[in-house]
Amino acid sequence: MRDESRTIKAMALQHTATHCNTLQHTAIHCNTLQHTATHCNTLQRTATHCNTLQHAATYYNTLQHTTAHCNTLQHSTTHCNTLQHTASYCNTLHHTATHCNTLQHTATHCNTLQHTATHCNALQYTPTRCNTLQHTAIHSNTLQHTTTHCNALQRTVTHNVSPVTHMNASGHTYKCRKP
Repeated sequence: MRDESRTIKAMALQHTATHCNTLQHTAIHCNTLQHTATHCNTLQRTATHCNTLQHAATYYNTLQHTTAHCNTLQHSTTHCNTLQHTASYCNTLHHTATHCNTLQHTATHCNTLQHTATHCNALQYTPTRCNTLQHTAIHSNTLQHTTTHCNALQRTVTHNVSPVTHMNASGHTYKCRKP
């Protein structure tokens, strides 16, 4: 029995050794799995961090795009304000030009009226002068008529030495003498 007991012991030891090897192999495998799990957790944390960074980068790009868009809008607003100021200035110039044209038209109208008034004064003076000339012509005609009449009387009255007093149509009296 001794042999048998040794055999059983040897088998038990062999079985224990095999079991120990299995446990050791399992422990190594377990360590590998644990290391792999740790590495996996690290990778998972890295992936999460990477996703966070990717999200941040996307957000940054969105902010950058928004900032560029905002700058474009700000530039457009400045340009619009400039155009609005220019339009206002243009309206002022247009109003001034219209006002200037009105004043120019008024000045032209005033010059026309002034010329008309001068012409009217000249025409007003002309009838006065014409009346004076007409009066002079009437007086001259009267004198001529009177002279003709006087000459006729002088020719017909040859015996009369004293002057003859006559009255013409306008009421003027005159004396005719024999030459």
